[in-house]
Amino acid sequence: MRYGREMKEQDSKRLLALGGKLDRLIWQADVTGLPAWRAGPVMALRMAAAIVRDLAEGQLPLWAMSLVYTTLLSLVPLLAISFSILKGFGVHNQIEPMLLALLEPLGTQGVEITHRIIEFVDNVKVGVLGSLGFALLFYTVVSLMQKIERAFNTVWHVDQHRSWGQRFRDYLSVLVIGPALIFAAVGIGASITSLSIVGNLSAVEPLGSLIRLAGKLIPFLMIVGAFSFMYAFIPNTDVKPRAALTGGLVAGLMWNLLGWGFASFVVGSTKYTAIYSTFAAPIFFMIWLYVGWLVLLIGANIGFYVQHPAYLRGQDRDRRLSHRAREKLALTLTTLIAQHHYSQLPPWSVNALSQQLQIRNDAVREVLEVLEGAGLIKATADQPPTYLPARPFEVVTIDEVLAATRHGGEGGDLSYDRIIAPAAIDAILQDFETATVAALDGKTVKELALHADGGRGAS
Repeated sequence: MRYGREMKEQDSKRLLALGGKLDRLIWQADVTGLPAWRAGPVMALRMAAAIVRDLAEGQLPLWAMSLVYTTLLSLVPLLAISFSILKGFGVHNQIEPMLLALLEPLGTQGVEITHRIIEFVDNVKVGVLGSLGFALLFYTVVSLMQKIERAFNTVWHVDQHRSWGQRFRDYLSVLVIGPALIFAAVGIGASITSLSIVGNLSAVEPLGSLIRLAGKLIPFLMIVGAFSFMYAFIPNTDVKPRAALTGGLVAGLMWNLLGWGFASFVVGSTKYTAIYSTFAAPIFFMIWLYVGWLVLLIGANIGFYVQHPAYLRGQDRDRRLSHRAREKLALTLTTLIAQHHYSQLPPWSVNALSQQLQIRNDAVREVLEVLEGAGLIKATADQPPTYLPARPFEVVTIDEVLAATRHGGEGGDLSYDRIIAPAAIDAILQDFETATVAALDGKTVKELALHADGGRGAS
């Protein structure tokens, strides 16, 4: 018994030692200056560990479940509006092949569900709904797109959502352009396959093998393109093409692999069909919807980490800035904004500042909000917003920036004045602030900006 207990203790120690080595390898290794062949695998491990961590925290699965519910409510209205638009092109019958392709992993049950959905869509007469009915139909569709935008904004750490005018414009564009793109894609594919020259070339090797390979590769590329398009345009922030394409590629691979695995599961689930009877098809449909939304959100998460690798530098994402770090960051942000202002360069956005400083954008946003609340900078009406001086930096002193950082967030029951302390403490803190003002000797932000980095940014 003692021997078995000692063996368990040794095994646990080995696991702890292995975990410590992996932690040092993944999170504590300094990849700065390493060649790409060494830094790449470390960053890939960090990204995989970060994705697993995000899934374990439950936020991505919760958003996926929420989107499943909204999809069930909005699917028929969405297809009804798309049906009406495609009917204008005379290709409304292409909706059924598209649904069959999306539900292909469900097998025969996917065919049954597709027929049911098409029946529902045929029964929705958009022309006889009236203005109120059409408004409710449109609102149901908009609610789905709004939920998708909120999910993507959460993944991308974006707090500001689109305005109602922007939502109406962007969502209407998707509803009008989306069906037209589907028509174009399906039409091009059908035209190519119907050409006699393609049939003749298929009989010639190796052209036949290449054509068959292209027939399998083109649908995959279309899925990757669709995912990349969503990652690039749905989040209310600037998404780099590299990040969108990387997320789309990984999500496309996951979609195909999980589709193959889910199809195998459905084929081998005859006992579940026998147990659930007619409910089996809707259950499998909801499971596949959940898997699809989860894949889409994981791809968005990967795109976010590709564009913001600073979030992969540490395992503890909730660590807040120290007061000393906040002061340094506040002075740095103010200096960068001043340099662009005096050099007549485009103003900085949160993402641009985050990438310039190679730190997380939530920390940058937090300090910018403090400076904006103090009336030192102001956000423009652009989307995403950029930042300009709220007052002439010729009269804004460095001490004002530091004071805004120290005093930012005060108020309520825990404000500075409501904390009861001995008079000696108030005197010490007052002497500290007085000494700081004297040490800075009235230096302004403009002086700091024009002399920082040897005068870089001076006009």
